[in-house]
Amino acid sequence: QVQLVESGGGLVQAGGSLRLSCVASGPIFGSSVMGWYRQASGKQRELVASITSGGTTTYVDSVKGRFTMSRDGAKNTVYLQMNSLKPEDTAVYYCYARLYDLSGRLMDYWGKGTLVTVSS
Repeated sequence: QVQLVESGGGLVQAGGSLRLSCVASGPIFGSSVMGWYRQASGKQRELVASITSGGTTTYVDSVKGRFTMSRDGAKNTVYLQMNSLKPEDTAVYYCYARLYDLSGRLMDYWGKGTLVTVSS
């Protein structure tokens, strides 16, 4: 069984920082791309950031300059450093991974989510 486990969410005041982590474990060879999605109450899930195996990152416009995604390939772990947090960043953040199984096939996986709440 492959699992993605997020951690690092919590309650923070506007202007503060949080660092999210996501660890992929189980019968996997490695990752192709991993990302962070978020879903605010009553809104659709959106892609916040992604990173490829080569280290190329993408960000949604609303977080550019504030959020940084990084990757530890050896441990199939990604991080999302969130600075200058705003109340509109409040959401459940989900880790996503497209992973290689031991036969070299790609499969998509999702974490259970971690809640980030930014107070005014």
